[in-house]
Amino acid sequence: MAFQIPRGTQDILPGDSEKWQYVEQVARELCSRYGYREIRTPIFEHTELFLRGVGDTTDIVQKEMYTFEDKGGRALTLRPEGTAPVVRAFVEHKLYGSPNQPLKLYYSGPMFRYERPEAGRFRQFVQFGVEAIGSSDPAMDAEVMALAMHIYEALGLKRIRLVINSLGDLDSRRAHREALVRHFSGRIDELCADCQARLETNPLRILDCKKDRDHELMATAPSILDYLNDESRAYFEKVKHYLAMLGLPFVIDARLVRGLDYYNHTTFEIMSEAEGFGAAATLCGGGRYNGLVEEIGGPEMPGIGFALSIERLLAALEAEGVELPTDEGLDCYVAALGERAKEEAVRLVYQLRRAGLRVDQDYVGRKLKAQLKAADRLKAAFVVMIGDEELDKQIATVKEMASGEQTNVPFGELVSFFTERTRREGE
Repeated sequence: MAFQIPRGTQDILPGDSEKWQYVEQVARELCSRYGYREIRTPIFEHTELFLRGVGDTTDIVQKEMYTFEDKGGRALTLRPEGTAPVVRAFVEHKLYGSPNQPLKLYYSGPMFRYERPEAGRFRQFVQFGVEAIGSSDPAMDAEVMALAMHIYEALGLKRIRLVINSLGDLDSRRAHREALVRHFSGRIDELCADCQARLETNPLRILDCKKDRDHELMATAPSILDYLNDESRAYFEKVKHYLAMLGLPFVIDARLVRGLDYYNHTTFEIMSEAEGFGAAATLCGGGRYNGLVEEIGGPEMPGIGFALSIERLLAALEAEGVELPTDEGLDCYVAALGERAKEEAVRLVYQLRRAGLRVDQDYVGRKLKAQLKAADRLKAAFVVMIGDEELDKQIATVKEMASGEQTNVPFGELVSFFTERTRREGE
């Protein structure tokens, strides 16, 4: 029987995995520069966490979660998103007691949603996200958005757009909710079954519907911006002011509501405008979630964060033709002829690796010509050739692959020979 990968998942093979490592490392380094520290949470959590944290009226909870019962009869769910687990850890470990507030965290790892697989959308996907918990300062909102944009720009993306909105506070959303119910009630039967169900439970989710996004009722729906009270409007103005101070262009979209119930005040997305990128143009999404910490059992503490898709990030880089500097090649390839030389090669390869060099050798008994071809395929800068003659003289032949120049180097000086060149190249 030939086994195949489950639908909606993917294998990340050598050649591609280096790209993943590179973009994740860039994101980690920038997070460190902004003062964010890594947190790691379990891949599965108690289902109730997502029912309360994400919202039981969301598509994620109603349709997309991978939920199972363990042998103890407990309902567990593979995490569909990262914010609720991070906030759970924040509460459980009483991190709200830390003197360093706000607490600024980042995470990276697989998430799971039962969705229809398509380009840029998988059932197992990887998110990189940040959460800043403990500040209600609009400057914190600007910092989080600036960090997200910085990650994309540092990787070479140019055709991206920051889109923002405000969902306001509880009073603003309540007034907007009533307006939405009045707007959709008379013609709700023209919309899909999901929208009809959401009319009473969560009418804001109607604006996030993918099926009816082009219906005329969506275009004429009341704007949340018209229902912001004075406090919410002032907060949004400060967010926009800070973004302008940072020189970050943005577009306001009053229909940007995001798909999670915990958002309030600032919401945002970063979109790709690269030609041919496809319908999945949203690269990153996030927003403020004041009240979520309290909902999960902690004290009343505000928070804001974002999550970006690594898969969509790589697709956007490809769409813009950005080449990542990931294929470094080997510093040295050791080519051995004969059993005596093979033993010396094993010892030398180990010594060079311990000295910090990227080194490999032949393990399948190739002839010298084939070993040189292998070294070329592996992009080795140098090849050390060892045969009986070299062993007798204790002097290796070192070939620089780019120029073809050959140098004789005593065995005892090979490590210093390569480490010195590596040091000079790194200066």
